[in-house]
Amino acid sequence: MKSTPLCEKHVQLGAKMVPFAGWNMPVQYEGILAEHHAVRSGCGVFDISHMGQFTVEGTGAKVWLNGMFTNNLDKLVDGMGQYSMMLNERGGVIDDLIIYRLAEEKFFVVVNASMIDEDYAWLTEHKPEGISLSNKSADYVGLAVQGPECQKVFAGLCPGVQLPVRNGIFSFTAEGDELIVCRTGYTGEDGFEFFCPAQQGVKWFEKVIACGAKPCGLGARDSLRLEMCYSLNGSDLSPKKTPLEAGLSWCCDLSKDFIGVQTLREQKAEGRPTALVAIEYTEKGAPPRHGYEVQLPDGTLLGELCSGVLSPTLGKGIAMAYVPAQYAKVGTEVRVMVRGKGVPAVIVKKPFLKK
Repeated sequence: MKSTPLCEKHVQLGAKMVPFAGWNMPVQYEGILAEHHAVRSGCGVFDISHMGQFTVEGTGAKVWLNGMFTNNLDKLVDGMGQYSMMLNERGGVIDDLIIYRLAEEKFFVVVNASMIDEDYAWLTEHKPEGISLSNKSADYVGLAVQGPECQKVFAGLCPGVQLPVRNGIFSFTAEGDELIVCRTGYTGEDGFEFFCPAQQGVKWFEKVIACGAKPCGLGARDSLRLEMCYSLNGSDLSPKKTPLEAGLSWCCDLSKDFIGVQTLREQKAEGRPTALVAIEYTEKGAPPRHGYEVQLPDGTLLGELCSGVLSPTLGKGIAMAYVPAQYAKVGTEVRVMVRGKGVPAVIVKKPFLKK
């Protein structure tokens, strides 16, 4: 199992460590509820050093990547990024990612931890001559600083430096270190992702905490993202499901050609077979979890939960599941089967938490 450069520091801070995507990661420090509320009301910092970073550059890089990813890179200017996906030939999701344009033919790509090797192999397999693809994942420590007070934290961290606009990216030097800051996040709050040299990771992690961010673990990250209905690759996103089934057509430009686009065009014309819906408890019950069955009140099986949690903000069970498209209408009553007992629930409009 791999460990990030911050592993020993997590343990020193009292973190409970768990396996995640092949990495030894902190699931919580003080507690999931406290860390969740810290991000919603103040500021928290997450170790995202397990995620991957690729650089792509060379003549024709944009054209090639536009054929690999679902979103349209023609919409990007220097210093801006976009959420996108990489699909297999059947239109299933290999990975969701964020790609930033650093220059006209130079890009910085942030991918999911469990998919670093697979993504790199897939891109290498399809890469034309003359384009440079580099896996820089081991070079960086990544920190996700999230919450309404993130700007205050950044001002203390890097005095005189201004955060980029939403989805922007900016490189600069501070204390002799080459740094990257991206105005993105996975919580629904304002925030930024901060990349520094791996050997300087502990220093910058300590500085972020000293500037007012509470260290947070994977538990809070999961409840925060699920309240916003942000999909988790490997749970809510799958090589067997398309972005249209996942409700992510907004990041798929079907007017351009990319791997898997034909399946998406067919689904747009004929209708998607299943849909990823948001399900909310209407009565008290044990927290919903991945794999729990979703049924109609008459017992008809619709599917299984992809993700589920007891929402700290809403105080009720929330989950997402793929169900047949004809049953995906908001207001459809369902029940979630928890240890043989059906907990009444309803399909609701995304996201659960209306910001």
